[in-house]
Amino acid sequence: MPSNARTTRLVIVESPAKAKTISGYLGPGYVVEASFGHVRDLPRNAADVPAKYKGEPWARLGVDVDNGFHALYVVSADRKQQITKLTRLAKEVDEIFLATDEDREGEAIAWHLVETLKPKVPVKRMVFHEITKPAIQAAVANPREIDRALVDAQEARRILDRLYGYEVSPVLWKKVMPKLSAGRVQSVATRIVVERERQRMAFRTAEYWDILATLAVAGPGEGPRTFPATLIALNGDRIATGKDFEPTTGRVRPGAGVVHLDSGGARGLAARLEGRPFTVTRVEEKPYRRRPYAPFITSTLQQEAARKMRFSSQQTMRTAQRLYENGYITYMRTDSVNLSETAIAAARRQIVELYGERSVPPEPRRYTGKVKNAQEAHEAIRPAGDNFRTPGDVRNELSTEEYRLYELIWRRTIASQMTDAVGSSVSVRIRAVSSAQEEADFGATGKTITDPGFLRAYVESSDDENAEAEDAERRLPNLVKDQPLTADQLVAQEHHTQPPSRYTEASLVKALEELGIGRPSTYASIMQTIQDRGYVVKRGQAMIPSFLAFAVIGLMERHYPRLIDYDFTASMENELDEIAGGDHAAVDFLTAFYFGSANGAGDQDIARSGGLKKLVTENLTEIDARSVNSIPLFTDDEGREVVVRVGKYGPYLQRTVPGQAPATQAEGEEGGTPGDRAPIPEGVAPDELTPEKVHELFLGGGGERKLGDDPSTGEPILLKSGRFGPYVASGERKSSLLRSQSPDTLSFDEALKLLSLPRRIGVGPDGVEVFANNGRYGPYVKQGEEFRSLDSEEKMFTVTLDEALALLAAPKARQRRAAAPPLREMGVDPLTEKPLVIKDGRFGPYVTDGETNASLRRGQTPEALTIEEASEMLAEKRAKGPAPKKTARKATGAKKAPAAKKTTAKKTGATKAGASKVSAAKTGATKATVTKSAVTKSAPAKKAPAKKATPRKAAAEAE
Repeated sequence: MPSNARTTRLVIVESPAKAKTISGYLGPGYVVEASFGHVRDLPRNAADVPAKYKGEPWARLGVDVDNGFHALYVVSADRKQQITKLTRLAKEVDEIFLATDEDREGEAIAWHLVETLKPKVPVKRMVFHEITKPAIQAAVANPREIDRALVDAQEARRILDRLYGYEVSPVLWKKVMPKLSAGRVQSVATRIVVERERQRMAFRTAEYWDILATLAVAGPGEGPRTFPATLIALNGDRIATGKDFEPTTGRVRPGAGVVHLDSGGARGLAARLEGRPFTVTRVEEKPYRRRPYAPFITSTLQQEAARKMRFSSQQTMRTAQRLYENGYITYMRTDSVNLSETAIAAARRQIVELYGERSVPPEPRRYTGKVKNAQEAHEAIRPAGDNFRTPGDVRNELSTEEYRLYELIWRRTIASQMTDAVGSSVSVRIRAVSSAQEEADFGATGKTITDPGFLRAYVESSDDENAEAEDAERRLPNLVKDQPLTADQLVAQEHHTQPPSRYTEASLVKALEELGIGRPSTYASIMQTIQDRGYVVKRGQAMIPSFLAFAVIGLMERHYPRLIDYDFTASMENELDEIAGGDHAAVDFLTAFYFGSANGAGDQDIARSGGLKKLVTENLTEIDARSVNSIPLFTDDEGREVVVRVGKYGPYLQRTVPGQAPATQAEGEEGGTPGDRAPIPEGVAPDELTPEKVHELFLGGGGERKLGDDPSTGEPILLKSGRFGPYVASGERKSSLLRSQSPDTLSFDEALKLLSLPRRIGVGPDGVEVFANNGRYGPYVKQGEEFRSLDSEEKMFTVTLDEALALLAAPKARQRRAAAPPLREMGVDPLTEKPLVIKDGRFGPYVTDGETNASLRRGQTPEALTIEEASEMLAEKRAKGPAPKKTARKATGAKKAPAAKKTTAKKTGATKAGASKVSAAKTGATKATVTKSAVTKSAPAKKAPAKKATPRKAAAEAE
């Protein structure tokens, strides 16, 4: 302890990992300690409110709205021990340096530390955007004071979100469901997802056809001799494509002036073009040039990590945090695309070294951000230091996910300073006249890249999985006008319009960024919050809103439209930016928002209406709970209105005849007109409730149909519909319908046969019973732990004992019993490229890649677990490292002499020498390791033990 030192400085950071790295750069005159994130916050509940404030009318909010919006802060229970330690250390040193992150949240943490510790020694603010020795030493040499404007902006954001959440959420409790929450940003993010699902629900598909011709060039020549061309016009009128159809009707848009080909029209035209001459009518060639992408900011990093590596926003930021705290990259919460002069010089040097001088443009590239309301004054995310380490240099120091993310950042940074990709693009028009004298025009395009430039280092991915990669070439033969061609093949092609794609985390972050909503530090927490609140669920990468989200957003849109307006939410961010810049007073902003104001402060619509408090309480009695909890679907063939109702026990379908009084039972309870309700199985997405699916769910009254009574038990046999399709049930027995069966035609006898599964075939010579059953992977026979597949579903009911035993005996079983088959084969892990399976273990189901196992968490099922969730669970398990081995108890009595230790030579993996030229990374992580000048390194250093995950900054309730 530094009790006797007279020139000792205490440096306080957020996390132990960051503390460990920085302490190595500062030497013995410094004590570096972690605060473990935020040290105090507004009270979470009534129990957190100190006794002397419990009687205050504002105690519920934690903000004294009548006295300058003074906030009541309490030290978090799990931080008290660390605060005691920091307070003691503050008394033993001569100076305190607050080295929290350089954004608003970091500035607020520094201010809270001063307010909590109340030090008697000088306090200085130390800021840096990368954790390298030069950067840390420069920060120590050039400290500053705490920026009170940044603190005010962060405090105003926190209070704003508390007021919004604590005033609007009770409305949802009363009118939708208890324990729901509303938030200034989370509600808007949910609205974006709900609006996309509404578009999908309203979408009607359209069928259209065209013709794909394979055209051939006569004689030898350069380039390919055949190429594809698509029919684009007929008799001068354009052929209809997907963009020509109304998404809500599936009909051609009025005034489109296109020819809509159906199956017969396309096939007939193709037949009339058979054997006809084709002639080139136009050739247009243009230069192709593509500039590099800007370096990463927080949002683009999250987007590309999701596209290339299937990382969630949380996983990306968690991994980036570890890279930053251990000195590998610069600060990862930024919306600045700027690179320092030092970074530009480092990138240009490395490009010359790896790709040659021709790959470096004469002048350095400088980028300006296009982000609406950009406010973070940081550098772009890049490799740390004045000399960038290649991915090959750091491979043995990082975990798999850390390595892949570092490589992504390194490639993007290097590519941003490389030359343009150049080449040429060509557009060709070809005409043929059919036997019926119809003029058919075909089109073909080509692209040739003569110098890939930056594409050798980095190719950006697209949210559209069918989009062509930017480095893809399409070569055409050398064609000239009036050149004759022949058609080797003419194929009529069918197409269907597609509904708009659901949002992924990556595309939702992009949408929020374009709208000016949220900030770099909030994107990941927004994604997590809307899932934790039950408003959005993920299926693979797709984000699907729940019916609960429909009800909440419907209420907000009808009764508080301004609070969920995109421009309103962005304008709040603008106001906070002005506070951070010292151009606006936080108290004026909060007063106008909460109480209303006519002085121009705050949002004008909210202020003129009397503020938030008046807005949410004035018309509360006018909100009809039944109406906001009803989501209209369609009117069926019998004139009944079909709606989804959000009830106490979950969503359900209801059919009513217009003008007929609805059922009087409480929502979600049993009762109502027979046959007018059907439960919606868990996992059914809103856009999947088509008339056909609704008909299936309404098999009978209450969503089930009675087929008869089981003659052996007397219990009713019911036909039901679940998340994974129709099934029959009687008492405790259940059985899914076979692939060949339909719920509409299923007979009573067929249901009895299904309920006889698993069917006991008999007993083998060894006394073990043999069964036939149907599983996820089809019909099978089983004896003990041995399984064999049957080649048809019918054989489950007809296979004999002798036939089953013959199947089980071939191939011959080894002496040890075969392992039970996996519960589910999931596919390849996008991170490690190893096959993932879910198995049934001693303590329940778990997912494994053959090396690492992770138990399924509460609420997760083998059927519903996605490949992305499984990959993230295994990544977290690997990051924790192996479980500590239990120490065996020492046996009493005579001690054995210790056995001589057997020294085992440690395997040293041969390091592949990387090529001096680096191929473009299309999937985020290339197989070849990038190394400098192909120099073989010495034996790799022992991998550092997995570091503890950094405590996350407490996310604002509303975000």
